[in-house]
Amino acid sequence: MTNPTKVILEFLDEIGIDYQLQPICGSTFLPGLKMSKGRLLIDPDQLLYPGDILHEAGHLACMPPEIRKDMSDNLPNGNLHAGGELMAIGWSYAACIYLNLDSSVVFHDHGYKDGSESLLENFRQSRYIGVPVLQWVGMTLDERNAEMLGLKPYPVMQKWLCAERPD
Repeated sequence: MTNPTKVILEFLDEIGIDYQLQPICGSTFLPGLKMSKGRLLIDPDQLLYPGDILHEAGHLACMPPEIRKDMSDNLPNGNLHAGGELMAIGWSYAACIYLNLDSSVVFHDHGYKDGSESLLENFRQSRYIGVPVLQWVGMTLDERNAEMLGLKPYPVMQKWLCAERPD
């Protein structure tokens, strides 16, 4: 059986998401995870769900570098961050597909305010969440735009990291 944590951490190395395994003191939004100045801090002893790593990495990946480098747990309000949760949901689902991980690794029973099953059902029915915003930041394409360009649509990602701030 595949170790999801190992697969996820190798993926983060591959795409360039900065992380560090270390003890975390104090409370965090998700057990064993904390964002600090563009780096994902992971406490393996406190981590309850490996898929949470992938979701939090999605928050970092979907922001342009000038924002990503300063991201910490409390994100400022603004248009880009308002779509951040949708982007992280869509990004982490696409990552599950790419990594051949069951999407319930990310969308587990104890996450998303008891809405995981609803999210999974949407993805199973190809009602993809976050695609318009991911497309806006140049990371993926919807079916229509992919077809026009001769590329594969979401859940295939054109880029795993947002490269620049959209206009």
